[in-house]
Order: sequence, then structure tokens, then C-alpha cells
Amino acid sequence: MHTVEGRQAKEGQHTLDTEVDFEAIARDLEGKGPEAALAWALGAFHPHVVIASSFGLEDVCLIHMAHRIRPDVRVFYLDTDLLFAETYDTIDRLARALSMTFTRVPASLTLKEQAELHGPGLWARDPDRCCELRKVIPLMGVLSGERAWVTGIRRDQSPARRGARIVEWDAKFSLVKVNPLAPWRVEDVRAYIEAHDVPYNRLHDSGYPSIGCLPCTRPVKPGEDPRSGRWAGRDKTECGLHQ
Repeated sequence: MHTVEGRQAKEGQHTLDTEVDFEAIARDLEGKGPEAALAWALGAFHPHVVIASSFGLEDVCLIHMAHRIRPDVRVFYLDTDLLFAETYDTIDRLARALSMTFTRVPASLTLKEQAELHGPGLWARDPDRCCELRKVIPLMGVLSGERAWVTGIRRDQSPARRGARIVEWDAKFSLVKVNPLAPWRVEDVRAYIEAHDVPYNRLHDSGYPSIGCLPCTRPVKPGEDPRSGRWAGRDKTECGLHQ
């Protein structure tokens, strides 16, 4: 059985869907385009499916697609209080353009509380711990009541993401993970944004292919890996959300 439509959660609980053959679903959706994957996810799991957004190129593209399929789609973002001003501006512009409201998820500690407990500038001394406090723990809280989440990761973004399937079971967070843009290249994403005039973060036009928190993100030089601007000078390439 390759579908989850019509399955009912027990009272007060959400079905984990671990017995569903998501590999077969992923194979079936491969090559059909991201809209097909989104339509499947929103049809199978609504209202317990959410789109996670950092408002990069991929995410604004996904939100626009999903909004066309289901205008009441739920979108959230992790606000670390360290995002670029351009990112907050993108959130506002996209919300106005689509007449949508995005759910802000704050970090587990304020910056002041974090500094008091762990010292100032934790991101420079222990970025893994900073990401855990400001991203991973809040994400766990958001996803705890959901059956599926949708992300904008693509296979060619980094070696760690090359094996991403369009649909897969996320053992870390115990729910279904849908990656509609996994097969796309950045050229595909930009073409969609241009074709539909989707608001996007202008930092992408200034050497920032991947945009995270201001203290841990720098522009990327021509020929460098697209994610080399994140936590530059360290082995770290992921914040812990997709590991």
C-alpha cells in the first residue's frame, strides 16, 4: 500500500505512518515535478503538515507553489533573532504578496538569556550548541504535533544532501519529510521565481547562495561550494535540522 490518504489517527494522537512504503512513493513522484509532491503531501497529511522556511530561494518558491495548491497551507520559520535584515524584509514582502501569515517560532532562549548561561557570542565559540538552542530545540517543539514537514533542500546543495529523497521517513523527528525540490538545480528555482515574480531575498544577488544567521554567514566566492559561506572556516555545514 503506497498511500496514506484516508488513514485515521487514534484519538489524541497522530499516526506515525512508519509502515508506509515511502520509497515507493518517492520513486513514483520522481520526475513529476515539485507541485506533484506538494499536492500529495498536502492531500495526505493536512492539517498536520507544515512547511519549514528560512525564506531562501528554494523556500519562497515552495511557499508560492503550495499556496496555489492550498491557500491555507501552514508555514513557519525559526527566528533566531540573528537573521539578516534582508531576511525579515523578505518575510514581510512575501506575506503581503500572497496575503499569508507565517508562524514565527522563537529560539528556546533570548539572546540575553543565552549570553548569561553560555557567555556572549556562543555562535563563534560553539556553533553546534548555538544552533541546537536557537534552531533544533524549537523545531522539535513545532514538529512534535505534526505528521509531515516540507523542506526546500536540494540534492546538489551539499554532499550531505545528495541522498535526499522526495519523500522519506525522518527518524530524527519521527515524522514524514517531503523534499519536493530535491531533484531541482538552482537554475530551476530561479526560473520559477522569475516566471512568477516571487519576492525573494536580494542577498542572493550579492554572493549569498545560502543564507542563515548574520554572524555565521558570509558571501561565497566564484567557484566555491554554495554552502561554504555558512560557518566558514569550520567543518560544520549543517545546523542540525537535516542531519
